[in-house]
Amino acid sequence: MSASPPASDLHSPDAATDSVARAGAIAIAAARLGLGLAIATSTRRALAGLGFDDPGAGAIALARLAGGRDIALGLHGLSARDDRARLAESSAIATAVDAGDGIAFAAAIASGEMSKRVAVNIPLIAVAVVAGGWVTARLRG
Repeated sequence: MSASPPASDLHSPDAATDSVARAGAIAIAAARLGLGLAIATSTRRALAGLGFDDPGAGAIALARLAGGRDIALGLHGLSARDDRARLAESSAIATAVDAGDGIAFAAAIASGEMSKRVAVNIPLIAVAVVAGGWVTARLRG
């Protein structure tokens, strides 16, 4: 009787059924990398696209920190693309970060600290959390 392939082997027969999840995880990581690069290199323009009208120096610095975080998360996800367990872990971490972002945006909007225009980010973040959760569950399953 032969042993089953390790869970981290993305080339196993079981992996074929989750090729969509793997592709999704890689696409999310690549998009996160692109978003991080855009925020880090064109911060004011990226913030305007996210609904921030006239960000001050503090907001710009925090946005650049978030851009750096997204670059790191994107690179981590891409580097894990050939190891199912690592890719699932990377997706779980990125999904948790997205959920935290959603909570922070929602709290700031609810408190009146941010323009309602920024609320456009909530559905985008929700989609990222749902997609990331689905990808993570499929890769772990």
